[in-house]
Amino acid sequence: MILSKKIQTLAVITLGMALLSSAGALAHGNEKPNTPALFVGENTAPAQAVKAFHQALRSGDAAAARAMLADDVLIVEGNGVERSADEYASHHMLADMKFMAAVQSETLEHKTKVLGNVAYSVSRTQLTGEYKDKPVDVVSKETLVLVDKGDGWKIVHVHWSH
Repeated sequence: MILSKKIQTLAVITLGMALLSSAGALAHGNEKPNTPALFVGENTAPAQAVKAFHQALRSGDAAAARAMLADDVLIVEGNGVERSADEYASHHMLADMKFMAAVQSETLEHKTKVLGNVAYSVSRTQLTGEYKDKPVDVVSKETLVLVDKGDGWKIVHVHWSH
């Protein structure tokens, strides 16, 4: 079943509120957690879609990364916003692929929650290495919202921060 724009918007707002209330472990800045990493929902179809998206970015497979995104995806990173998959693919995706290929990544936490044909994924990943002759040692925070539009899970919203 395909969700209307209004239902999708409400779902994203509801997910955002659920995220704020349920992801407290992810809200403590860049420090590594003192407790064992939290991995929930790793075997769900949306979590597998998220992993495929990350793998496509790491391996430089622009077509596969683009295919995981809904056409009208909203991507927020730092002070920038990209409002479609085509905009992201033609602007920032190549830089993301080069960065991800240059650094090592270790997933610290990943939680995926499925709510019907909407899901969210929240993760923290330690990124280390060197990029453009500068050392990298950051914890990246990622929130993705996915929707099953009948042709598999597609990412409709991305929020990345460091």
